[in-house]
Amino acid sequence: MKNLHDILKKENYKKVKFKITKTQHLLIKAKINGVMGNFILDTGASNSCVGFESVDLFLLEAKKSKTKASGAGANGMFTQLASKNQLQLGSWKNLDFNLIVFDLSHVNEALMQHKSKPVHGIIGADVLMKGKGIIDYFNHYLYLKHYTFSTKNKQQYH
Repeated sequence: MKNLHDILKKENYKKVKFKITKTQHLLIKAKINGVMGNFILDTGASNSCVGFESVDLFLLEAKKSKTKASGAGANGMFTQLASKNQLQLGSWKNLDFNLIVFDLSHVNEALMQHKSKPVHGIIGADVLMKGKGIIDYFNHYLYLKHYTFSTKNKQQYH
């Protein structure tokens, strides 16, 4: 059997390297609006998000949201929504990406207690679904299928 990388390359998947932290989190680099940041890749997070403190860094236009966020260790957190952003992981891009903005201090406090560096945000299942994500834990790669937008604003994979 061929190796996974060769098969996925033929299917036009892009590979993105990630690291595994001391806390067993998957750490991945991502660009938002052209600015690089550190993110946790979290299959259990329904939406990708950044912390309030990173709004200016990533040039986000965050607007109030009625939605409350919940996550490990915190519930009912106020959120904002930042629409129409550019997200890039490796060479994979999404040019019309929405992000949830909320207080990530509880996440970063937990990371720092374990002597891990803080993160700017979380890459969630929304990216994995949109990119038909495949995680290769053994080799530390995330594979995302390349797509483009058609004129009718529907994504087409190729």
